Amino acid sequence: MQQGIHPEYRPVVFRDKTGGLSFLTRSTAASERTVEWADGRTYPVVDVETSSASHPFYTGRARLMDTEGRVELYRRRYGG
Repeated sequence: MQQGIHPEYRPVVFRDKTGGLSFLTRSTAASERTVEWADGRTYPVVDVETSSASHPFYTGRARLMDTEGRVELYRRRYGG
């Protein structure tokens, strides 16, 4: 690996603004903001819009848009 061309890989907290979930992982994502974690250390925090705590697929609030299927709907409407 070449030295000096790769971004820094460090612990980062990802925080879901909608679902209230926060998790500590390692990433190259950069952030100016920091948060104090449960271990007493301060880590950069990246706010995300959607995670498994707020995404409809994972929470069970997903809507089923097409239960019959497009081909069946076409055949029923127009025959054939």
